[in-house]
Amino acid sequence: MTTNEFLATLPISFLILWACLLLMVDVFLPNKRKDIVAALAALGLLISLGLNLAQPLGSLPSSGEGGILDGMLTLDGFSIFLSTLFLLSGVIGIAIAHDYLRRMNLVRGEYYVLLLFSISGMMLMAMAADLIIVFLALELLSFPLYVLSGIARPRPESEEAALKYFLLGAFSSSFVVYGIALVFGATGTTNLLSVFQAWDEIGSRLPLLLIGSGLILVGLGFKVAAVPFHMWTPDVYQGAPTPIVAFMSVGAKAGGFAGLLRVFITAVPNLAVDIAPVLWALSAATMILGNLLAIAQTNIKRLLAYSSIAHAGYIMMALVPYGNPAVQDSAVASALFYLLAYAFTSFAAWTVVTAVEKSEGQGLQIDDYAGLGRKYPLLAAAMAAAMFSFTGIPPTLGFIGKFYLFRTVIEGGYVGLALIGVITSLVSAYYYLRVVVVMYMRDGEPVARSETWLNLAAAVSAIGTVALIVLSEPIFRLVSNAVILR
Repeated sequence: MTTNEFLATLPISFLILWACLLLMVDVFLPNKRKDIVAALAALGLLISLGLNLAQPLGSLPSSGEGGILDGMLTLDGFSIFLSTLFLLSGVIGIAIAHDYLRRMNLVRGEYYVLLLFSISGMMLMAMAADLIIVFLALELLSFPLYVLSGIARPRPESEEAALKYFLLGAFSSSFVVYGIALVFGATGTTNLLSVFQAWDEIGSRLPLLLIGSGLILVGLGFKVAAVPFHMWTPDVYQGAPTPIVAFMSVGAKAGGFAGLLRVFITAVPNLAVDIAPVLWALSAATMILGNLLAIAQTNIKRLLAYSSIAHAGYIMMALVPYGNPAVQDSAVASALFYLLAYAFTSFAAWTVVTAVEKSEGQGLQIDDYAGLGRKYPLLAAAMAAAMFSFTGIPPTLGFIGKFYLFRTVIEGGYVGLALIGVITSLVSAYYYLRVVVVMYMRDGEPVARSETWLNLAAAVSAIGTVALIVLSEPIFRLVSNAVILR
């Protein structure tokens, strides 16, 4: 391993070692001092973030020249951008969880350790240049989330959420493994670049490659909660502890899309014509079903669960025209920008949900937000900013994100899909703005927590959702440079 390759893998390696260290430190700390583990976990994420931003990008070989660890990993703007997003999401996730875990009597140091392991899996997914690494990263990011979903034991809802998430997650992983096996059978390799280069030699084995790619799409589709692989989402979101749901809604979804973009843009762009109708149908069905089912929800966590499903459909729009060289870079850029916008928006909403939630899952009905605008104007403003951004109303990042997505899809020749996106966005205004109406136009006496780190997370997320719109063009140019090396 060269020095540059060592530096390229240093952020992930450091994070894993730091998590192991925290696991040992936690053993010797009494329950009253578990805050130390939270602080050390945040410190580890910030150090890893610094190492990630200091990557020697220009001096590393591309994946086509051997990459890192004999082509198993690759370092490019795509991986650095997504790793930054994962690490920042982890810091915000810790800030949201800090007070919640004490309030719910769930103070357990392993919470933060598992969070770090999951983030390392997400970072590994962003750097994956081989299907074996894709699978390993998928499992590394998933298993800690299975455990964290049930960390509120013995609450039945939390245990049920963990069991459903684990069973369906294990089932989806089998699709990924089988798909990898079929791709290997068709091409004789699992390296993403080598799969692409073997295209001219596939011949009669093309159906095998097509089926294998489809199975990988199914497995990763579960992770991003795309229809019809979304069944776990509402129950897991409702039963799992709110802070881990907040992190999961951003990190797990971005990790899944990191894998999808890596595999389909690097390895099988030549299958775009064959797979595009499937991706079109998945995107349209996810947007339609997610938004329609959200209308009937009265529980805020289930509403945000179906919202998460719908937004997976919007992001998946970017994958539909991925085989068109004219829009391939803009497809990646629009997907990355939307993931950034969705992260700020989602954390803004979930911080308010965490603040309003009472013990044992109480305070999660939409009607519980009545009077929030009068009694807690700052929290209500944060939630309103999130609801406007989810809908795509200016001036928010959600509006700019949808603009870039729709533009990319139209330039790729899929006007009908863009039209479905616009119509479903209008439908979503009904249930998003309903939350705003309840907060500001109905009387009530809500009780919300006021905790320093939670308030800071809410402020940063909400302000970023609105204020970063002035930097939307520079940010989009930045992510446009975060192309996937081939």
